[in-house]
Amino acid sequence: MSPGLIKMWVALAALGLMFIAVMAIMLSRSKLKGFFRVIVSTFAYLCMFVSGVLMLLVVFTGPTN
Repeated sequence: MSPGLIKMWVALAALGLMFIAVMAIMLSRSKLKGFFRVIVSTFAYLCMFVSGVLMLLVVFTGPTN
């Protein structure tokens, strides 16, 4: 696989993690209470952090040849 294609898959994975994080936050704020709300919110914010790191990695590695 070429480096450009690998970067595309990493960026797509980051977008998928962002989508999962948004859905989990919406679920935890509207439907859940107590311990499960904390667990789902923590998972969502962890997904958002990982996706941010992946996006930074893609952006700052620069263009491919």
